[in-house]
Amino acid sequence: MSRTARLGAFILGTLAILAIGIFIIGSKKYLFSPTYQLKTTFANVAGLQAGADVMVGGLHSGTVRTIDLPSKPGEPMTVIMEMDESTRRIIRQDSVTSIQTEGLLGNQYVAVSFGSGSKPEVKNGDSLASVPPLEMSELLDKANGLLGQGRDAMGNINQVAEHLKSVSAKIDSGDGTVGALVNDKALYNNLDQTASGAKIAVTSAGAGIKDFQDNMEALKHNFLLRGYFKNRGYEDSADLGKDEVVSAPQGTTIKDFTYQSKDLFDKQDSAKLKGQKALNAAGQFLAANDFGVAVIEVSSGKVGSSDADLTLAQARAMVVRDYIVQHYGFDDTKLKTLSLGKQTGETSKADWGEIKIVIYPTGTPIPADKSPEQTAPAAPAAAPSSSN
Repeated sequence: MSRTARLGAFILGTLAILAIGIFIIGSKKYLFSPTYQLKTTFANVAGLQAGADVMVGGLHSGTVRTIDLPSKPGEPMTVIMEMDESTRRIIRQDSVTSIQTEGLLGNQYVAVSFGSGSKPEVKNGDSLASVPPLEMSELLDKANGLLGQGRDAMGNINQVAEHLKSVSAKIDSGDGTVGALVNDKALYNNLDQTASGAKIAVTSAGAGIKDFQDNMEALKHNFLLRGYFKNRGYEDSADLGKDEVVSAPQGTTIKDFTYQSKDLFDKQDSAKLKGQKALNAAGQFLAANDFGVAVIEVSSGKVGSSDADLTLAQARAMVVRDYIVQHYGFDDTKLKTLSLGKQTGETSKADWGEIKIVIYPTGTPIPADKSPEQTAPAAPAAAPSSSN
């Protein structure tokens, strides 16, 4: 072989090795950074592929390494994920995985929720709990059901319109009492005279009625009944404590989710949610698993009066419960609330209080509800008026 042929063969071989190396390195997203593996199982991976992203808190933090088929029918599929080492600080033993879709028709990826601070960190090879994915076919079935209900509603509206048209025609022709009133001038005059007499009688009692109206107007604009509750995230104080129980159930738990109020609400004395997406993991777990009863335990902060703390704790428990019930389908009669006392913490977050969702196994008795007298919140004292 000539020198030129040997040189050409050497160059071709070098290029081939370089191309193979590029493909190998390209398939290893974490080739030069420390990683560890986690496992999770799904009955159906809903189109998830090996190499898909793993998101933690909305950030790309890992890759689906392999998806293993079960060894026999009835067993789940195992998804093995290669995770960046930095995620150990936030992924804990109670973290939950779910299969999500980028947009309506985008690629599937695995989302991993944050764990509780009280739970231990995950180790290499640990398995995480999962929630079943929502398939597009289920969404289409629900959409078809809504369209059917819409068609039925339009049919009912058309029937009501026909009835109103019939009533209007009878009034125009003078049939019935209303028709006679509209078409008979003499009857109108008699009613006008009767109304004039009633007006005179009302005028004679005008002082008492005016006092009543003034009182109602004052109540309508009163700080206690209008602005206080609405500005703190809920409309009607009468709804507070309607799902509250006297105490937490006895026995072991199957799951608990702990949140600092500072991470969920916009102000220290408010029940308006700002970080409600953090509640999704709890809602998904309740929708996907059987349980006996779940209790939303709310502790108040270290600042404020006892009555104000009770009202705020009941309001926060109510809005957390409403968010989970509205976004996830399950038997919400088993989701209760419990307002606790002041929290004795040392950090600044403890000043705001804490929310814990504690889930008990099937068969756990549901505690008795509090009576209306026990759950009615005390109205805050009105600010003293200043005299000029």
